[in-house]
Amino acid sequence: ENYPDSPRKGDVITLSADENKDVHVFHAGTSFVDGQIVTNGGRVLCVTALGENAAQARGLALSVSEKISFAGKQYRTDIGNRAIKK
Repeated sequence: ENYPDSPRKGDVITLSADENKDVHVFHAGTSFVDGQIVTNGGRVLCVTALGENAAQARGLALSVSEKISFAGKQYRTDIGNRAIKK
């Protein structure tokens, strides 16, 4: 929320406890405060996934993205569309 001008900071991030070796969540704009992961402005996380094909990888990444929660969360759902349409 308010990105890029004055992004929110300090919102607690809830990540899914599900583990999947084909999914990686990279932290960018996060901090660790009082034992919790919180937003620290800007692009907060990057979710990547592997699959049998681009459509499967995209679907898995979106599924995990939907399970991540924090106030003001925004994420793109169009990434991978061009690769899948080919």
